[in-house]
Amino acid sequence: MKNFKSVIQLKIKGRTDPNKVALIRFLKGAAAENKAKIWAILASEMSKARRRRITVNLSRLNRISSPGDILLIPGKVLGTGSVNHQLDIAAESFSEAAQKKISNAGGKCLTIEELVERDPKGSQVRIIK
Repeated sequence: MKNFKSVIQLKIKGRTDPNKVALIRFLKGAAAENKAKIWAILASEMSKARRRRITVNLSRLNRISSPGDILLIPGKVLGTGSVNHQLDIAAESFSEAAQKKISNAGGKCLTIEELVERDPKGSQVRIIK
């Protein structure tokens, strides 16, 4: 039987998903390198607890956006609803239905890394919570 101290030592503090940890470090580096506060804000949003994870439906994105907008979601985009105009959306993940609907409307589904490379300053990007 393990003693109490060794159980605490085995417990991992913070994030355990190595991909998410790497993405958060990448965003913090991009914020410092490009002097763009938006990437630091995104890194802090993605560092929050799992129960605070953000999910957004396409119907909401359609209501609050206009054609040609670049939207950033620090979570998952779900396929409920429809998209009437072209949107470029970067998110941590997309449902299959959301990907199909966005591409059928003429938009693009991007990873967060692709968006940082495309717009390093983040000047035309809106974060949706």
